Amino acid sequence: MSSTLEIQSPPRIAPSWLARYQAVRTQSTALCAPLLPEDTVVQPMIDVSPPKWHLAHTTWFWETFLLREYAPGYQVFHPEYAFLFNSYYNSLGSRVNRADRGTLSRPALADVLAYRNHVDAALAALLAKPHELPATFFELLELGLQHEQQHQELLATDIKYILSTSPLAPAYLPISEKANVQAAAPVASATWLPVPGGICRVGFQEEGFCFDNELPAHDVLVAPFELQNRLVTNADYLAFMEAGGYRDFRFWMGEGWDLLQAEGWTAPLYWVQKAGGWYRFTHHGLLAVDPAAPVTHVSFYEADAYANWAGARLPTEAEWETAACHFNATPEGGTWLESNALDPQPLPADADPSACHQLLGDCWEWTYSAYHAYPGYSRAAGALGEYNGKFMVNQLVLRGGSCATPENHIRISYRNFFHADKRWQFTGIRLAR
Repeated sequence: MSSTLEIQSPPRIAPSWLARYQAVRTQSTALCAPLLPEDTVVQPMIDVSPPKWHLAHTTWFWETFLLREYAPGYQVFHPEYAFLFNSYYNSLGSRVNRADRGTLSRPALADVLAYRNHVDAALAALLAKPHELPATFFELLELGLQHEQQHQELLATDIKYILSTSPLAPAYLPISEKANVQAAAPVASATWLPVPGGICRVGFQEEGFCFDNELPAHDVLVAPFELQNRLVTNADYLAFMEAGGYRDFRFWMGEGWDLLQAEGWTAPLYWVQKAGGWYRFTHHGLLAVDPAAPVTHVSFYEADAYANWAGARLPTEAEWETAACHFNATPEGGTWLESNALDPQPLPADADPSACHQLLGDCWEWTYSAYHAYPGYSRAAGALGEYNGKFMVNQLVLRGGSCATPENHIRISYRNFFHADKRWQFTGIRLAR
């Protein structure tokens, strides 16, 4: 996910700092609580990291960027952990290859949890004396909280992929009574909403934290366009599938068509056909596909092919942000990590067709925009300059957050980014024209 910090100088004295830190750290371990120790070591593909590695890497981040710098006399928990749990910071030395994280049977999960406790105690001791800490410490503290929240989303999606590879199709969480009722509700109607064009300002314009890839705010020329008022649903996407969408090259990018054939794609990730119907693997096990729920776990290639089939297109990220501002999008009403639904939820069939729904939450929305620097972007110096800027090539921007994103982590200007073939995140589709 995203980038380096850019933050208005935060107050050094903030009673919520320790509480926020503890809440974020607790959320990470809570996400792993339903797992068996064996589950936390598995890495079935290179994009997925073992849950144990996530728990250790986020802890390494605190130790490396805050404790070693600002805690006099701090003793690192283990001298080899810097090699084991560095992610991609070349400035900080060598590291385990990303594809080999699943080979780390040691340290044991209990040792990683002890590592977290060690670092948490040291951070709490630092926060007990905020008067003695410079403003730069609190800037890094905020970045560390945002960084760990990014890994919480990755934890949720990586856990789903890991469990999906088991022939037992194990449930991560028990299904709620509400989720267990197979939807028979009608699908909310899709309408087209006009969005005025003009000179529009995009990028972070508020106070507080943002990642550096959201800066600087700048003006763009946006032509008037229309945006669909809701996300594309499973029913919509099933119509594309049944019309031969996965068999007709005319709707596909050349790379996407080649990938479809090589991988044998016939449906979104996690979908399986059995007993005459479609089912999908979820955090609650294998469930029948809900026609009214937003389609998710689709690549950019699939999103673009669907849009072509539907006679529409994907919005650009400038269009998406302009629309989100125009419709005053807020996180309220979206599905977020805190709900424990861990699946995008259907829009009520009686939802106002003149309002724009689901802009924030439920699914990350693919845009037809390459991930690159905004005009005037400047990469931060040092190791933190590697957080984001070096990834600004060969990827597409996604907007809006998902059902695995912490609610207070999102904002309209937030830019997520993935390669066009990725499907394991909660990625969805919204049409423009």
